[in-house]
Amino acid sequence: MTASNGVLAIVAGSAMRDAVDRVAAAAGLAVVHIAQPPSRQAWTGASAVLLDSAGASACSGTRLPRRGHIIVLSRDEPDPGDWQTAIAVGAQHVMSLPADESRLVAALSEAAESVRGAERGGAVVAVMGGRGGAGASLFAVGLAQAASDALLIDADPWSGGIDLLLGVEDKPGLRWPDLALEHGRLDFAALRQALPRRDRLSVLSGVRSGNDVEPSPLAAVIDAGRRGGVTVICDCPRRLTRSVEIAVDAADLVVLVATADVGSCAAAPAVASAVGAINPNIGLVVRGPSPAGLRAVDVARIVELPLLAAMRAQANLPSMLERGGLRIGRRSPLAVAARQVLSVLAQHPSAEAA
Repeated sequence: MTASNGVLAIVAGSAMRDAVDRVAAAAGLAVVHIAQPPSRQAWTGASAVLLDSAGASACSGTRLPRRGHIIVLSRDEPDPGDWQTAIAVGAQHVMSLPADESRLVAALSEAAESVRGAERGGAVVAVMGGRGGAGASLFAVGLAQAASDALLIDADPWSGGIDLLLGVEDKPGLRWPDLALEHGRLDFAALRQALPRRDRLSVLSGVRSGNDVEPSPLAAVIDAGRRGGVTVICDCPRRLTRSVEIAVDAADLVVLVATADVGSCAAAPAVASAVGAINPNIGLVVRGPSPAGLRAVDVARIVELPLLAAMRAQANLPSMLERGGLRIGRRSPLAVAARQVLSVLAQHPSAEAA
């Protein structure tokens, strides 16, 4: 579901579902009925969310973010329990059907109008290796450099710090241990000012401590970058922690980086399956050269993912990293592959919409 195409509803009973469908149709919106709390993308992407008391209780027990245009519905006059549930889930209204049908039509129309008038936020991409040593962190840095305006997030506590790859390890600014946030929103302008930067690229890196990135701060940083209108790139480890799940679920596109060899063909399908269960918007970047002539399309066929880009080896990479960090020329293999992925990302693919 995208932000402009409908209402997300968790309501029980055919009579209530029929009433929701009728009201939404009057507001010119389609309804997607689900039985369980949705993914983060579906929750934030809907124009409005309609919940009965049971649905509101289920959603309030998850880590879904606060959002506007949540309405709790009841069959009769709302009782104190309905109001308590509404407060817990962050609802703005409690209405009864059919008594409040006209109010609900107006509320849904307002939600649709506010979405149509809102500016499109930035895109989010999560990058992960299909096997160890595939070069996912390097591709994440290259992707961030190829974007016109980007926030690069180091979500891998075992990477050694992505600021090293970028060559900004000596620049002052916040790193993960400096950012303590349990709830609420971050102001992106203030965050950008506090982070190390190179040109129009801001980076939030670890400090080589091995401490896991906490889920709540990570979600807040991703949300801030999206609202700030920049391309948010998360460098993720292959270990599916709660934080990694949040980054993958929030992504408009997940990029799996693999090498053109038998090892990747053996390891990457398991990673693709686990990640694809969280977010089906996933594609493959294959890095050469192949020691045995294996083609990128062959790797993609074996891993069973669409091929986003195939790239040759980046020349002089080790010496470049030791002398000031990654710098990619416009015609370099990494830059060309990064632009191909960004062209796909610009379309904001969504399997849920399909």
